[in-house]
Amino acid sequence: MKLGFIGTGALTSAIVTGLKSVAGNDVPVVLSPRNEAIAADLASRFADVRIAADNQAVLDACDTIMLAVRPQIAHDVLPGLRFRPDHRIISLIATLSLEEIVALVSPAERVTKALPMPMVAQRQGPTIIYPPDPDVVAFFGRFGKAFAVKDVTEFDALSVATATFATYFKYLDTLHGWLQGHGVVDPTARGYVTALFRALAQAPEAAPDADFMHLAQEYATRGGINEQVLRELTDRKLFEAFAESLDGVHRRITAS
Repeated sequence: MKLGFIGTGALTSAIVTGLKSVAGNDVPVVLSPRNEAIAADLASRFADVRIAADNQAVLDACDTIMLAVRPQIAHDVLPGLRFRPDHRIISLIATLSLEEIVALVSPAERVTKALPMPMVAQRQGPTIIYPPDPDVVAFFGRFGKAFAVKDVTEFDALSVATATFATYFKYLDTLHGWLQGHGVVDPTARGYVTALFRALAQAPEAAPDADFMHLAQEYATRGGINEQVLRELTDRKLFEAFAESLDGVHRRITAS
């Protein structure tokens, strides 16, 4: 494999960093010159990563191409490029359908959508893949967990889950700020929140047969403080509002 990236943003940086942390990795990587700072940083850190003169030079040098441009500019950037029939295309553009990508990269025939997480830089986090492609699954499985799905509706629904990261960190920030406001100073406040939620994240794997609501009920001891917070937020319809936000993201993703 000779791997090229059209678009060099945070996700490209995460993928290259995760890939190059795998022992014995020898996949050469060619980056487009956009974003100059990120591209230069990656090229300086890894001997087999280089920056091409332009996007066409990436295509000419590589057999596997990851599309990592913003969806707003994809229709401006991609039509001007000369793809080859033998190119393997992996689109990381969440809001463009497979059909749109196929049309933009013709005559390339092997096209897959993938949605990795920024955490792949640390070889963590899932990547969803559609349609299933054994080579793409094996690639992302080297530095994370790959989920190949056969149905585009399933891929779109799983994509919605990736819209919850910022909300999760805002949740932690609220708890962190509350602790600070009640006299718990850093690094204790931040360290406690981090350790607490790292431990909670292990609970589903420790109880693989329990659904999430069962875990919620298990932690919400009757008459206890967990039950109080859960009941009060439920009464205020917080989780209904959350589900409505997910519906809105889903409409946005499936509109293309």
